[in-house]
Amino acid sequence: MEAAEKTMDLLKWLVPLVILAIVVLPSAVRILREYERAVVFRLGKLLRAKGPALVLLIPMVDRMVRMDLRVVTIDVPKQEIMTRDNVSVTVDAVVYFRVVDPVAAVIRVENFLKATSLIAQTTLRSVLGQAELDDLLGRRDKINQTLQEVVDRHTDPWGVKVTAVEVRDVAPPEDMKRTMAKQAESERERRAKVINAEGEYQAAEKLVQAASMINEQPIALQLRFLQTMREISSVHNTTTFLPVPIDLFAPFLKKSIEELSGKR
Repeated sequence: MEAAEKTMDLLKWLVPLVILAIVVLPSAVRILREYERAVVFRLGKLLRAKGPALVLLIPMVDRMVRMDLRVVTIDVPKQEIMTRDNVSVTVDAVVYFRVVDPVAAVIRVENFLKATSLIAQTTLRSVLGQAELDDLLGRRDKINQTLQEVVDRHTDPWGVKVTAVEVRDVAPPEDMKRTMAKQAESERERRAKVINAEGEYQAAEKLVQAASMINEQPIALQLRFLQTMREISSVHNTTTFLPVPIDLFAPFLKKSIEELSGKR
């Protein structure tokens, strides 16, 4: 009887303790992953950032805000922007950032995700509005660097580090696209004509040099005749020709000229 009474007394104390542990432990123990931090408030006052691993809290006294330190990617919605040279374009971008100071990200801004997204939108409009269309299309790296520096400067007090801002698409109006296509086609035609003219000029220079060499060495002309005959003979046809040096006809031409002069 006494053993049974002791067991009953033990159960009277043990059952409430088990129930209390079941209720209290989930709110008193937190397990954080490697990329997470816990910003702890005690009676509304900031205590410090804890974690990762096991974090113990005082129930009903401590309150924890869980922060993720991984890189976050947000899309900047498409924006209608007027460039410096008065061209209306539609652009969108993507922003990469992460929380480096979880305490500042909790106590200095209400919603750091929304605040970063909005500051990225306004910065995109202001920076791209100061650039020309050619810069948006051809100097994207420089514009991305400027956007990253400006957005990071605004988000630094919030404990947010902006690692990159990338302009994904620049869509000019359709009439501007047609004009740019015509400009590119004209530029290609101009380059083709310049290359063709340079080729003609270089060929003319080589011909002048060849004529000068033949004038100094007349035998070179005979060698050229022989080479031409060899090239033609390699083609299967029935045409046969025999080059005759003009010097062979010089005495006959001279005699004919003298006879004509005597008759006069």
